[in-house]
Amino acid sequence: MPKMKVRTTAKKRFIRLSSGLVKRPQAYRRKKLTNKTAKRKRNLRKGAYVDATQRRTLIQLLPNR
Repeated sequence: MPKMKVRTTAKKRFIRLSSGLVKRPQAYRRKKLTNKTAKRKRNLRKGAYVDATQRRTLIQLLPNR
């Protein structure tokens, strides 16, 4: 049997937790940082969880993680 391969791009961006949730980095932190408040930039540092509608797709991309 061939081995299940992990998608490298997904491996770099998402972390699968033992609870079954998938953690992701926040978006909108790359560009136009001068227009964003310090509070908004500080909150963008934190991670977020993938929505339940996308979770199944991402788990298929990360089979052994």
